[in-house]
Amino acid sequence: MKIGVIFPQTEIGTDPIAIRDYAAAAEEVGYDHLVAYDHVVGANPASRPGWKPPYDHRNIFHEPFVLFGFLAAVTMRVELVTGIVILPQRQTVLVAKQAAAVDVLSRGRLRLGIGIGWNPVEYEALGENFHNRGRRSEEQVALLRLLWSGELVNFEGKWHKISDAGINPLPIRRSIPIWFGGNAEPVLKRVGQIGDGWLPLLPPNEQCRAMIQKIRQYGANAGRNVADIGIEGRIMYGHGAADRWIEEAIKWKNLGATHICLNTMKSDLPNPSTHIAAIRRFKEAIAGVDL
Repeated sequence: MKIGVIFPQTEIGTDPIAIRDYAAAAEEVGYDHLVAYDHVVGANPASRPGWKPPYDHRNIFHEPFVLFGFLAAVTMRVELVTGIVILPQRQTVLVAKQAAAVDVLSRGRLRLGIGIGWNPVEYEALGENFHNRGRRSEEQVALLRLLWSGELVNFEGKWHKISDAGINPLPIRRSIPIWFGGNAEPVLKRVGQIGDGWLPLLPPNEQCRAMIQKIRQYGANAGRNVADIGIEGRIMYGHGAADRWIEEAIKWKNLGATHICLNTMKSDLPNPSTHIAAIRRFKEAIAGVDL
């Protein structure tokens, strides 16, 4: 399995030197990829009685394409992964352009994880429809792949129209892998039918196993080689229980995961240096495990 880290968006702060040092440390100790979350705006819970979102306006979120443009310049090898960009609240052609730019500047190191999100406040602020976001994302994926693969595009769908136009530069491989995040049944179907991989939001348990089986069945029904569909599990750092990390990593391997990543957020780590120490410790703990 490929082993990565989740960029500690909400806890790393705004010092560019600390951000550089974190990414450099991840690459130095041998992590394969770095995953960044996405939220454009945060809502104020005080003005929404009874609403308890996982993130709000007090949480820092670096914009992932801008962040990856910076990280492309301070790293050489580590893959840059959005996990996930909330695609339907963004303009499709602009995402295609931004993603292609990151891919070029990083020499082909971008993997685009996408999802449809949970927060209607963001959709309102960005002028997009929250209620058709799932269906719209499928058309967005088709258009992204067209824009990345050729110089000129003619496309007319339900929500998009392009008349003999294209982006420049194109991605290095004329393609960028698109992975889906989320656990709902329509998401599993999209992964199986059109996704390059899945970013599950649950532990490596029997529920997850059943979802993976569904994805593979959807893929087989679509005539795909299901071995080509990647799966990336997540492991919480917690309070540094190395035995638990190893146990979870092995469970992910047994489920057929192709990737895992470590999340150090919400682990009582007070500053960027402690996050760096945590990712070093995790890598050392699993160094002798056959993954």
